[in-house]
This record gives sequence, C-alpha cells and structure tokens, in this order.
Amino acid sequence: MKRTVAAGVSLAVLVAVGGVAYWAGGRNASAPGTPAPAAKGGPAAPGIVVEATKVVTAQLPQALGAVGSLRSDETVVVRPEIAGRIAAIHFKEGERIAKGDVLLKLDESVQRADSDRAKANLSLSKSKYERAEDLRTKGFISSQAKDEAENNFRVAQADAELMEAKLAKMVILAPFSGTVGLRMVSVGDYVKEGQDIVNLEALDPLKVDFRVPEVFLSQVKDKQSLQITLDALPDKAYDGRVYAINPLIDANGRSIVIRAQVPNVDGRLRPGMFARVRLFTSESRPTLVIPEESLFPVGDDKFVYKVVDGKASRQKVVIGARRSGRVEIVEGLSPEDVVVTAGALKLREGVAVRVANTPAAPTEVGRTDTPPPNKT
Repeated sequence: MKRTVAAGVSLAVLVAVGGVAYWAGGRNASAPGTPAPAAKGGPAAPGIVVEATKVVTAQLPQALGAVGSLRSDETVVVRPEIAGRIAAIHFKEGERIAKGDVLLKLDESVQRADSDRAKANLSLSKSKYERAEDLRTKGFISSQAKDEAENNFRVAQADAELMEAKLAKMVILAPFSGTVGLRMVSVGDYVKEGQDIVNLEALDPLKVDFRVPEVFLSQVKDKQSLQITLDALPDKAYDGRVYAINPLIDANGRSIVIRAQVPNVDGRLRPGMFARVRLFTSESRPTLVIPEESLFPVGDDKFVYKVVDGKASRQKVVIGARRSGRVEIVEGLSPEDVVVTAGALKLREGVAVRVANTPAAPTEVGRTDTPPPNKT
C-alpha cells in the first residue's frame, strides 16, 4: 500500500515538472506550422514571389462574330502542258521554294530534235528568201516567186519558235514562291498533258473567307481590322484586315462574303482550317481586361490566379476578344481584382504569395488597343 502511494506521488511530480517546462518553452517558441517572425534586417515575409496587376476597364471595339475558312494566298496544282516522261524531280515534298525554281524536267530528246530541225529549216528558208530578194531586184525572177520565198521564210520562222516553246515547256518552273505539297508522280513516270503533279501553296500571309448577314453591311468596310481564333490552336489569336468585299449578296443565305488577310509569320496556320472571326466595328464599349499572360488553360477552360488576403485563389474566367496583348473578361472577375501576371506556374490554391510589384492599373489603358479601322 505504501509503494502504491509513493508511485502516485512520483507521477504527480513528473506531470507538474513537465507542465512547467512546456509553459516555459511555449513562451519562447512559435506554435507548429507557424513561421517565426523575422528579425530586424532578416529575410522578408514568407510567400511565393509573384507579379500582379489590377483588373481594369478599357474601351474595346464592338465586334461581329462569324465563322470562316483559311485559304492560301496563292494556290495551284502544277500540271504539265505537254505529255512526256519525267526525267528529274528537283524539289522535296514540303519544302519552301522560290518563284522560278525548277520543279521537274521531262525527257526532251524528241522536242530538242524537232527544235534543231526547225532551226535548220529556218536557216535554209532565210537564205532562199534573201537570194530571191536579190534576184527580184535584178529582175531575174517574178514578184510572185519572191513572195513565195518570203512566205516560206515566215512559216519556217514561226515553226522554229513553236518548237522552241515546246522544248521550254519540258522544264516546269514554280509560278510563285511557296511551299510544295505531296507529289503524285515519280521519276520515270509518263505523265499526260494536264495530269496533277504537286500542289504549291503560298502560306504567308493567308486569306480568310467568311460571311456576315446582309443587315450588317453598313458596318463592314475595306481595311477593317479583325481577329481570328482557331479550335486547333486555342492558345493564340491572330490579327487580320479586310481587303475585299464581294459586291454580290448571296440571295439564298442573305449574306455577304468578306475576304481578309492574316499574317502567318510563325507558320502555324494552314489552309482549310476552321476559323472563328471577330470583325471589329468602329463603335467601342467599356469592358474588363487583363494581360494575356495572366491566363493559363486547364483542359478547355481558362483560369487566372487572384491574390486575395495574401493568398493565391484560382479563378475560372470566360474570355472574349484579345487585343494588343490584353484579353477581355466576360465573366469571372470584378474591377480592382488583383491577378497574377508572372509566377503562376509556381502557385496552387491557398498558397501564400508576396507581390513583388505594386499592382496598379496602367495609365491610359484604352490606348493600348488597336485604333478603329482606317476608313480611307
């Protein structure tokens, strides 16, 4: 019984000592998971360093929506004008070539022989004509004989030119600079006149053809600016400009066909692609905009990171037009929201962030947008 009492007393003493030690230690240490306050001159406040900016309101031009298709600026299917056997092919499939480059050569042995014969006949006819002219001057032959000699010379001259032209057509040249497609023939093939050999496409710039209802005809102008997006390339928008409007309105669809030119400097666009077109009118409207670099995709959706109370908050957004490095926010953000512009790849929901710059709206935001279309 005495041993039991002694053990109880010892346990009580140990608990008391431990409590005192815990209380003393708690005064000098932070709770678990709580960073210690930085000393004077020590490291900055914790958090992932990012750059951010405020959501601003800017004037963006109104736009008409349409769909269209991309077309080559120039396109042709190369075909021989004369039948023959292919002697050599001078291009590689898919390569860029310049105007006037040799694409292929046909066997020209027969045509060259015909040309040499025509040249020899021309030389003989010319000599006969010159001799007849001299004899007529001296009165030894009639005018009729001299005229026949002249006529034979003219016929021989035309025949020689014809044979020379046929010989030249045995070499097929590129009619313009562009990119060749997939060839449909090989060396040694006998090709008929007009047979398909290869397609040639001029890919920079490209054309885009689209239709708008006739009720919007008054809002369509030459040199009007537009922007296209493509389902196949959702990460980028391409600017373009109208250069032709069909004078004929489609009576069936009550629409008008418009053709615009779109630069293809990066070479990612291809003829035949489906394009979503936004044709900008001269009218403007206020809308929320953020820098394009704030966006990041997740599947088919677009997101941004907002900075809320020093923490990252992932926000889904619905975007509209893109203009001059800025993107319209249709849904998901409010004015004065702060969004991350650099460093989003390091973030996750709820992580602490530290904004390196001062998130203020840029001055004269409206002037960053492309001006209204030139009406001249």
